[in-house]
Amino acid sequence: MLWTMLGKEARLVAHPTSIVFSLLGCLVLVPAYPYSAIFLFGCLAVYATFMNAREVGDFWYTAVLPMSKQESVLSKCMLIVSFQLGQLLLSMPFAFLRNVLKIPNNPVGLDATLAWYGFGLLVYGVFDWVFLTSFYQNGYRVGRAFLLACIPLFIMMLTMETTSHVPALSWLDGCRPDQLRMQLPVLLAGVIGYPVMLLLAYRVSAKRYEMVDL
Repeated sequence: MLWTMLGKEARLVAHPTSIVFSLLGCLVLVPAYPYSAIFLFGCLAVYATFMNAREVGDFWYTAVLPMSKQESVLSKCMLIVSFQLGQLLLSMPFAFLRNVLKIPNNPVGLDATLAWYGFGLLVYGVFDWVFLTSFYQNGYRVGRAFLLACIPLFIMMLTMETTSHVPALSWLDGCRPDQLRMQLPVLLAGVIGYPVMLLLAYRVSAKRYEMVDL
């Protein structure tokens, strides 16, 4: 049932630009680029998909299918996860290739280190929480939900890029074995925090959506 719902979302709801945004994890190979912007693209994929779903009447269409509102919210959450985790997984070989090619340290901000992936998962978790819980209050105001979610998004992006310019936090931007070991708690925080925040966002959103009269 879950795969059927995800297939429906992928075929009928996912906007083509969302797929393009998800492929931009390869930007970690660019020598001088604010890599936190990659997470912005991942969030834009969510916005484009929900906007497309609204414009094509997907929420009304889903209401007449043999699936509950909770399942409708769950299918959207699964689509979001596929975009965001797919983007991060795609970026990994490019981050590895960056080290193989010995590309100089990114002068703009944080490199694609273990800490970067941990921060990225936390960024996605916070964005999804704010966006989903806001959107499913009415099931219609995509723009408002996105703007609200962009507030913590840009704060976290700025914080990420700033850490690389703080001497005491330089270990977050390094790729030496000892620095990578120090970054493991940040990665672990993201690995745990992302699913927890998404699960909570799903539960709150599903509860709110039950109260919406379509």
